[in-house]
Amino acid sequence: MAEHEVIVIGGGVSGLTVAHALSRRADAPRITLLEAGDCLGGKIAANDIAGRTIDAGPDALLVRDPAVRALLDDLGLTSEITAPAARGSFVWTRGSLRVLPPATLFGVPERLRPLIASGLISWPGLLRAAADLVLPRTRVRAADPTVGELLRPRIGGEVFDRLVDPLLGGIYAGRADVLSARSAVPEVASILAPARSVYRTMRAREAQRPKATGVPAPSLINFPGGMGRIITALRQGMRADVEYGAEVVRIKRKDNGRWRVRTADGRKFTADEVVVAAPAHAAAAMLRKLDADLADALAAIPYASVANVTFAYPASAIPAHRQGTGFLVPAVDGRFIVGCTWMDEKWGRAVLTPTGEGEPAGADLTFIRASIGRHGDERWVTMPDDEIVRRVHDELVLAMGITAPALHARVQRWPEAMPQYTVGHAERLARIDARLAQHPGLHLTGAGYRGIGVASCLTKAQAVATQIGIGA
Repeated sequence: MAEHEVIVIGGGVSGLTVAHALSRRADAPRITLLEAGDCLGGKIAANDIAGRTIDAGPDALLVRDPAVRALLDDLGLTSEITAPAARGSFVWTRGSLRVLPPATLFGVPERLRPLIASGLISWPGLLRAAADLVLPRTRVRAADPTVGELLRPRIGGEVFDRLVDPLLGGIYAGRADVLSARSAVPEVASILAPARSVYRTMRAREAQRPKATGVPAPSLINFPGGMGRIITALRQGMRADVEYGAEVVRIKRKDNGRWRVRTADGRKFTADEVVVAAPAHAAAAMLRKLDADLADALAAIPYASVANVTFAYPASAIPAHRQGTGFLVPAVDGRFIVGCTWMDEKWGRAVLTPTGEGEPAGADLTFIRASIGRHGDERWVTMPDDEIVRRVHDELVLAMGITAPALHARVQRWPEAMPQYTVGHAERLARIDARLAQHPGLHLTGAGYRGIGVASCLTKAQAVATQIGIGA
């Protein structure tokens, strides 16, 4: 019997995970991985800033899922896990950095007292939030409500705008008033949609939670040198022919049931199965001539463009009172910055490893990474890098009291990078699944579908790999 052949389109973390999982199988197929760019990793990338390696994309991996921990074991990365500092974080709002209250579920607080102490919410806003305890049950009429439709009537506009929205914005680069509750935050939707009181439900949830014993394993992690360590390990563990500069323009089914993939430069590849591990809008373009209905459903998934700016400041320019790992910024405040991570405070030198070039490893510097852009806010897109750097620095001065210019700054743009699970996302996925069922041997995976984080990409890609070769 001829060897089973698989084409994986996309060399980001999803495509690499599929290729790695297939390579580990006893019946491993022949794998060809097509990457449009000149390197692997996708948005898991790094920049060298002042002699340090700094993540230019995601800077943490959520490891609550046992499948993620098992994959880290398989990759030999468990011993390298680095946990962030447990120093809390802030929200920059109402003119000050204010402590982000602990014990929240996507911004929904479990307790009112820490919220009051934070100064995050005005007294009228707190009184409105407390009304949740006595208000009658809210009837959510929409079959697919937004997060705002679910929560605003209970906790009020101020808690929603200054706590829920920035926390979800930090995950999705989106607005909670347009994100689908059941698709973006299904845990919140399942807990709170039937509840009469948000706070009573959250308190009951806290009381039922098992008491931790011993030192809990960290749920957010990174690695020495940054998140690129995952990409290196996946690449080393897979057996695939990698083709760079392979921008796929068409996928078609041949008369013999095999798949033909053509690239922009005229290369053609044939396989028994194809895995498209590319953004939904890119997948739509590849599949348009094969199935217009499938392409339409994929193209209907909106994406937001984002960017980040990494600074190296003299340590003496940063006020010494800083006690935390960064801050979020509510959209309602109209700031340019969406969020900010104090990289050395969050990860320390264990993650920010020296590159051996540029500034000496012992240079007295501190590294700050600010995020800009969210769904509906692309004012930065046409700005030159130096203007972006100036705008972000000016806001960091306002927020943190920085007293000197940055010694180094680097802008990283990520166009159409963040899928938005807006209202109707579940229906779009149902349409996609129905059309895929008409094309045996064609698979989709990636952040655009059922989980945007790196952890979700890892688990969904492994699940796709288990489907390969079934019935072949």
